[in-house]
Amino acid sequence: MVTMFARHHVNDYSSWKRVYDEIAPVRKEKGVTGASVHRDVNDLNTITISHQFKNLDGAKAFADSEELKAAMARAGVNGPPEIWFTEDVERTSN
Repeated sequence: MVTMFARHHVNDYSSWKRVYDEIAPVRKEKGVTGASVHRDVNDLNTITISHQFKNLDGAKAFADSEELKAAMARAGVNGPPEIWFTEDVERTSN
């Protein structure tokens, strides 16, 4: 399992979230198996998102997809996102 993290600043969280929710079918189609959204406690318009994938190829394909780039533009993302990939090693409930 692989997790892709993306961090970026947006013009307005509510506007960004509306677009993020609209593209849920695209995320599923592109192989996202789970996700989470986080807001910076000092700047509520700085967002970190995690998306889980079965493999790195799927994660990279999603990160490079035109659908994602178009959605970020519509959602008011300021500048290029910081994106990184991790191999999931362990998950715990506490």
